[in-house]
Amino acid sequence: MAPNSLFAVLLRSPWWISILIAIVFAGASKALLPDDYWIFGAMGGFPMLAIGCIALWQQLQAPSAKKTDAILAAVSAMSWRDFALALEQAWQRDGYAVQRIEGAADFVLTRQGKTAVVAAKRWKAAKPGVDALQELHAAMQARGASECQYVTLGTLSDNAQRFARTHQVKLVQPQALVLLLRHWPATATP
Repeated sequence: MAPNSLFAVLLRSPWWISILIAIVFAGASKALLPDDYWIFGAMGGFPMLAIGCIALWQQLQAPSAKKTDAILAAVSAMSWRDFALALEQAWQRDGYAVQRIEGAADFVLTRQGKTAVVAAKRWKAAKPGVDALQELHAAMQARGASECQYVTLGTLSDNAQRFARTHQVKLVQPQALVLLLRHWPATATP
């Protein structure tokens, strides 16, 4: 799904927005279409209803603000060894085979025949630049991987963000990192 498609935007929005759109769609159909056909018009709102239900489920599963803050504080205080172990456990829980490697990438993830390379060692860098992403992308190509991911707590420079968009480098920034580590045992706060 394209990141700026209507459905992607609605999935990132509060769940009730999609439900409201579905209700408005049904109401407009009832008001504007003949009595025999309004139900068919209202069915056009079903995708919005489905997106609203999916968004609700995702938002109910998301960690609380308190847990998010606790995870981010713990992650920023970790050593590389502890952080790498937490990442490995999280990916394995999500069904990935995880292999540590050396070089521009730190991990190779494999699941369902797809391979991803991940760079995570510079997770504490305040403003990572484009050079790290270029090295990661080159490592992905050298390994024949289908995707690459860059883990960071910081915000990327404008050039790095542009490079990530144009070369499909998946950015695992604070919110995505919290979702990945949401079941991490050391962060068992509510």
